[in-house]
Amino acid sequence: MKSPLQQTPVAIIGMAGLFPQAKNLREYWENIINKVNSITDVPPSRWNIEDYYDPDPSAPDKSYCKRGGFIPDIDFNPMEFGLPPNILEVTDVSQLLSLIVAKQAMADAGYAADNRHRERTGVILGVGGGQKLITPLVSRLQYPLWERVLKNSGIGDEDAQKIIEKIKLGYIPWEENSFPGMLGNVIAGRIANRLDLGGINCVVDAACAGSLAALQMTLSELTEYRSDMMITGGVDTDNSIFMYMCFSKTPAFSKQQNMKPFDVDSDGMMIGEGIGMLVLKRLEDARRDRDRIYAVIKGIGTSSDGKYKSIYAPRSSRQSLALRRAYDDAGFAATSVGLIEAHGTGTMAGDPSEFIALNTTFSENNLRKQHIALGSVKSQIGHTKSAAGAASLIKTALALHHKVLPPTINITQPDPQFEIEQSPFYLNTEPRPWLRAEGKVPRRAGVSAFGFGGTNFHVVLEEYEAEHASAYRLHNTPASILLVAKTPVQLLERCGAMLTQLQSDSGEGIFAELIDSSHSLEMPIAAARVGFIAKSLSEACDLLHITIDLLKKHLAAESFEHPKGIYYRKTGFETKGKVVALFSGQGSQYLEMGRQLALNFPQVRQAYTDIDNTLHKKGLPPISNIVFPSPVFDKEQKAAQIAALQQTENAQPAIGSFSLGLYKILQQAGFQPDFVAGHSFGELTALWAASIFSDEDYLFLAQARGQAMASPADPHFDAGAMLAVTGDLNAVQNIVDKFQNITIANWNSNIQVVLGGPTPDLEKIKQEFEKRDFSTVLLPVSAAFHTPLVKHAQKPFAQALNTVTFNRPKVPIYANITGTPYPDNPDEIRKILASHMLKPVAFKRNIETLYAAGAYFFVEFGPRKILTALVTNILEDKPHLAIALNASSKKDSDRQLREAVIQLRVAGLPLHNFEPYQCKPQTSDTHKKGLTVSINGANYVSDKTRAVFENALQSKAKSNDSHITNDNQTMTQSLDNSQRMLEQTQMPLNSPQGESGHIVHQQYLKNMGEYSQQFFQLMQQQYTLLTNGKCPPAMLESFERGMTYFHEHQAQMQRVHEQYLKNQVEYSQSVLQLMPHSQLPNDDATASMPMLSKAATNVPIESSSPVSPTQTVNKESAAFSTPSSISTPVESNFVMPEEPVSVPISVPEPILSNDSQPLQDDSPVAKDETDLGPLTQAMLSIVSEKTGYPADMLEIEMDMEADLGIDSIKRVEILGAMQEQFPDLPPVNPDDLAELRTLGEIVEYMGQAEKKK
Repeated sequence: MKSPLQQTPVAIIGMAGLFPQAKNLREYWENIINKVNSITDVPPSRWNIEDYYDPDPSAPDKSYCKRGGFIPDIDFNPMEFGLPPNILEVTDVSQLLSLIVAKQAMADAGYAADNRHRERTGVILGVGGGQKLITPLVSRLQYPLWERVLKNSGIGDEDAQKIIEKIKLGYIPWEENSFPGMLGNVIAGRIANRLDLGGINCVVDAACAGSLAALQMTLSELTEYRSDMMITGGVDTDNSIFMYMCFSKTPAFSKQQNMKPFDVDSDGMMIGEGIGMLVLKRLEDARRDRDRIYAVIKGIGTSSDGKYKSIYAPRSSRQSLALRRAYDDAGFAATSVGLIEAHGTGTMAGDPSEFIALNTTFSENNLRKQHIALGSVKSQIGHTKSAAGAASLIKTALALHHKVLPPTINITQPDPQFEIEQSPFYLNTEPRPWLRAEGKVPRRAGVSAFGFGGTNFHVVLEEYEAEHASAYRLHNTPASILLVAKTPVQLLERCGAMLTQLQSDSGEGIFAELIDSSHSLEMPIAAARVGFIAKSLSEACDLLHITIDLLKKHLAAESFEHPKGIYYRKTGFETKGKVVALFSGQGSQYLEMGRQLALNFPQVRQAYTDIDNTLHKKGLPPISNIVFPSPVFDKEQKAAQIAALQQTENAQPAIGSFSLGLYKILQQAGFQPDFVAGHSFGELTALWAASIFSDEDYLFLAQARGQAMASPADPHFDAGAMLAVTGDLNAVQNIVDKFQNITIANWNSNIQVVLGGPTPDLEKIKQEFEKRDFSTVLLPVSAAFHTPLVKHAQKPFAQALNTVTFNRPKVPIYANITGTPYPDNPDEIRKILASHMLKPVAFKRNIETLYAAGAYFFVEFGPRKILTALVTNILEDKPHLAIALNASSKKDSDRQLREAVIQLRVAGLPLHNFEPYQCKPQTSDTHKKGLTVSINGANYVSDKTRAVFENALQSKAKSNDSHITNDNQTMTQSLDNSQRMLEQTQMPLNSPQGESGHIVHQQYLKNMGEYSQQFFQLMQQQYTLLTNGKCPPAMLESFERGMTYFHEHQAQMQRVHEQYLKNQVEYSQSVLQLMPHSQLPNDDATASMPMLSKAATNVPIESSSPVSPTQTVNKESAAFSTPSSISTPVESNFVMPEEPVSVPISVPEPILSNDSQPLQDDSPVAKDETDLGPLTQAMLSIVSEKTGYPADMLEIEMDMEADLGIDSIKRVEILGAMQEQFPDLPPVNPDDLAELRTLGEIVEYMGQAEKKK
């Protein structure tokens, strides 16, 4: 019976991650394949190394590890997720960061704005039991213990309480959001809430296996059709000192502070922070919806260690059980996988136990050795605990997607106790192309995660498609940059302008646009042009700097180039009829040739796959394993690998495959040669490029030729050897004439030939040349090619030629034997090719004939630059351009190709769409309105909270042996008196007004200056105390209370004053209405209504630190001046301090209520409508105060719950504040309040209620 996953495979359609030194999925994958070690010292934002680090593992309450993996700072917009900024401090950062990652995962899956599946989409995550927020919340509650210690240490009650209050300031407070903020399950709950998911949401705790435990539950949801789409993965941002103490006292940390899984020197783990999420759908649904599919989940297995040693001691037999169950679930043999992403913690107990389990499982019915890559991403990012399985799963899915075997770093030598050479595994230490013949099984991989408590998980993945035909690649590669202008002068200006743009704030966007425009840039022949390759914005700026300097120095030059890959030409060339494709011969091969190209270009991978298919049909091992062998760790093993590739039966098909892949890349970009030619074996490739035979027939012939020319099995048979000689050709010929059995096999250039003959004779002539100071090199070949000594190979190769179809050439091909073009007749071509290996190669004549026919551009396809160097020597000072696409075996083959293509484009070759496989990165809306805070793996603490704590630390609590100075006592007493006066002044304003507005107005004008002066005296005293560092917390609270009274006092007085002015206007209107129309002024009477100026009603007062107030206030200037007439607006002469002195306070504009009914008249009057402006401003101000959102971010149409995260409790609190500010408003009906969703709806409701009243 088939398992649920066999019946219903599950597809991974989206992924996102936040890992050490990686802000997103793309950076994570780039770090993996670039072998980035993301382990760093503990940053101060997590904990202070000086406080807790001790290299002695036995030191109490200390960590002997001070390094780990830490996620970078991330911009977080609370409004984007409907979270009031005020609750960020009481919300564990795991909840915040997980919202970002979940949103990215859905966007990566293509469902950022698609709501089709939301109701049947769930989220299950692996999350550890306790979140970091618990620590400060619990710590804050230890005050009884602190009090006991302080009192028993001789500290008085009053001072003890002051100290305790100071300590509390170091921890976040308990409030209504603290409880949900510390819960792990709310991580999933918030995601479901903000993404509007209707399916299951929960978290799973299986320690370090939590992510795969969550995956197991997720798969059940999908295979049992309870959900249609799921988010799963793991979350762990805890690299606090608490977690370091946990692993220090286990102990599990590496004393080297370096994670080396399965290595001989491995001695422990490192820990890391991480969040990884995957979006899953049933494969059938993903295909139906045309989703991008990274990989397919084929099976999962679980087990427990059962009754064993300690609770955290691993048990290999039970781990093996989980492995076997996974492959039974998948329905195929474990030996069919090519990659195992191990748990690989690097511990002395964990790695041996895991390797025994792996070896036991994968060796069953399997005699093959070292065919499965083994590794762990923990070597790069550390052990991310609950997120470890997600980190490994994402890495493995990306490996399948990119057809890349990812590396494991820090490996110097496998642990000899594993005897890994006798196992199915090898440690993969380099990124290598993951190649497979089509006749073999799809690429498959397994991922393991094991947790404390003996919980074991293994999941099996399979690739979705064998190869890509469109953009798929996530990791960035060097980009081609081209700049063009009509003249060199204009090009210099263009470069300067571009550099300025790239160095601006929008540089990244400009860089992306420049890359896009360079892909298909058309360059008129007469235009000046320059090009280079850059992998980053900074590199592009550096190269542009060099370009500008070079242009300034060589503005009149026809061309120049720089060693860093900058190519300039004053004009381009007419290329039609002048382009030659040259193909490399044997001897140019090298180990791992084209490895980076095979990582990035499907054409190269497919070329090697095709030759492997050819060999597979003949029962031969794949050539890709010889070109890209598994990593080895000593010189002898490496030498053996090099020797294997040099064997003719391997070298020729390997060179042929690589040359074919290179040619197809350029062919797709529009490369069309006018001539083709090759050297020795390369002539066979040239015939293929001329379309004389198909891809399949070419690879068959490449293998057949190599096999035929290989060393005979008879060890006594001498197939000869070859010697390259450099010198005067006539002198060489004279020496060769003296040796009967030696012939000149290759006429390579003006100064080089290659000799062939029996091995003993060749040794003798070599000594002769060396006596005469000729340069000689014995070539690493298996026979004397192009001499009669390989006649044994001619017959079988001729037979192979007779089995394939020959066509007429579409491009002229120049023959090595004659140096002239091949005939058009296919049969004649076959005859020439059959005798080719027995006759000398006249390559020098080839090139001379081609040049005479109009050839100018010589492009070498294949490894190294041997032919390019020969062309340069043959043509000497004749104008030409010779470019090798893979010039050096020591450099990155991908970058070399890109630089060669840039050089060709600058010369004038019309090459476009060279890079169709790079996915464009998702760009975020950087202009989106909103508050952004920077968060990382540490819980968020605002600058305000930090400042309060630091200020409290600056104040000194009174102790038994120290006293405050008399001056400060006097100052404090004065401050207390000022405070009491402020409070007494406020009292009558808080009571109902019994006096008329006129009397209050007079009182206002009389007292305002005195009151304000008293306030600024208070400010001055407070400043003095703060600067002296002698202000206790109680005094700070008194000062804050005084500030509150002051602003409430101002608001009350302004409302009463405005009522007085309003009554004056109404009186004037009544008088005017009683007057004859002829006596009315021309303007509407309402136009002369006295109003407070904007400056007087909304005065911002800001400060981030105490400053000295400037006392410029007196009785006259403090009060609002009495208007000289009704038509003059009331202006404030209130002089504010020159420097801000407090947090921003926005006093709402006064409400102009109308208690008296105006007399009716036919003249036009203002409409009787309630002005909602003051209500609106007050609402925005109160919401800003209660939530922490800056007022300028708030918009009246925002939904309080969906947009701002304002729950019902906070809503009632906001309404209460509104009614306090506007006591005349009628109370809001609770039933009505529940129906009001936006801020605007509430304002309108209150306005309508006021109107009805």
